[in-house]
Amino acid sequence: MRWQEKILQVETHNVDSLVHLFKDFQAGQQRFMIAFRHPSPQDAFCLVHLLWYDVPRQARELGITLERPIHTHFIYDRGIPLWAGTWVGWLYARLGGTPIQRGKVDRQGLRSARQLFAQGRWPMAAAPEGGNNGHTELVSPLEPGVAQLSFWCVEDLQKANRPAGVTLLPLGIAYKYPTPPWDEIDRWLERLEVESGLYATGSLIPQPSSSVDLDPEWEADPAMQRRYQRLLLLGEHLLSVIEAYYHRVYQMPLPVERAAGDDAVDSNLGERLETLRNAALQVAETYFQLPTKGNAIDRCRRIEQAGWERIFRQDLATDQPVSAVARGLADREAEEADLRMWHMRLVENFVAVTGQYVRQRPTAERFAETLLILRDIVCLIKGENPFPRPKLSPQVAVVTVGEPISVSDRWPAYQANRKQAIAQLTADLQTALEKMI
Repeated sequence: MRWQEKILQVETHNVDSLVHLFKDFQAGQQRFMIAFRHPSPQDAFCLVHLLWYDVPRQARELGITLERPIHTHFIYDRGIPLWAGTWVGWLYARLGGTPIQRGKVDRQGLRSARQLFAQGRWPMAAAPEGGNNGHTELVSPLEPGVAQLSFWCVEDLQKANRPAGVTLLPLGIAYKYPTPPWDEIDRWLERLEVESGLYATGSLIPQPSSSVDLDPEWEADPAMQRRYQRLLLLGEHLLSVIEAYYHRVYQMPLPVERAAGDDAVDSNLGERLETLRNAALQVAETYFQLPTKGNAIDRCRRIEQAGWERIFRQDLATDQPVSAVARGLADREAEEADLRMWHMRLVENFVAVTGQYVRQRPTAERFAETLLILRDIVCLIKGENPFPRPKLSPQVAVVTVGEPISVSDRWPAYQANRKQAIAQLTADLQTALEKMI
């Protein structure tokens, strides 16, 4: 963690409740799932640190004896080993993970997760946001799968005449800089300004046309005013360039010109971002012949699954020989699918961007997160792999164990109206995760 991820330490809070849940789990009195925030790919290291170090240490302090190892099963996206390498799938399987394909009804994946939740050696862990959104202080809309699996676990325990309760445990994960990396942020700002064509190397940096309304803490700070205006100008410039691309190449109805003499950044940035997300996803959906329905995350997963099905052809994964012509056409189909998935990858990088994140609270963390998202977008446009991300400065991870949510107590509500009970549990989990920010 220190060497590769630059995480100096992991601060954990309210670990007692997790210790007691593990005690009850090992006594057969409780099944539970950790529903953790997922702002960064580094989250897995924080979870491991919590489970392998902090829970055993806190248990000793409380005089509670827990069986080793302190660990969890976990759910991961089937697509991760496809882009990260088969060795990741090998590792995840041996760490107790179970994969799920998120772009379709994956009955086999759901069956495996359901079985592990009710009968597995360890508790479960899952990210209800579905994927990392790059924002420490912004929770993406939660997917309903965690709530559904929790109610299924109650059902499975009742069918097996097992008296254990079922609990959902919210877990917050955040990252902060002990020393704000403003110099590194400024260097990346200048680099992206050059790469995006906002100004040529050696040219003067565009100056703010007027002051912007920031948090009162920063109103009297000219350097912060200028830094924020540069970030805003860079984001608006990239947005305009991408809008023009989709308008010119795919004839999407996007704004491509700004009013004459308008030197200020558009006030409707959030609306423009949403329109661009919709246009980019429509390009991919049109190719894959997919319906345009659901939120941006649902649409991304549907497109991704359609692409995987064309790239990893199950009908060709046999011992039967494939002719050179058939193989050539299959390769062509895979290449085109990969190209169309690029639009989805672009949207994935700014699916949680609102245009107000830094303005609401211009901390080094929010500046850095937004800047790195813009950097990822530039990398994708240049045809480069955005991973691994640069580390601007060493960070401290803050892991907060929330208050347990009893799913067993909600069983009567689930029996009365399943859809409503799942929606309510998902909403309550969302609120719990947001309160820990």
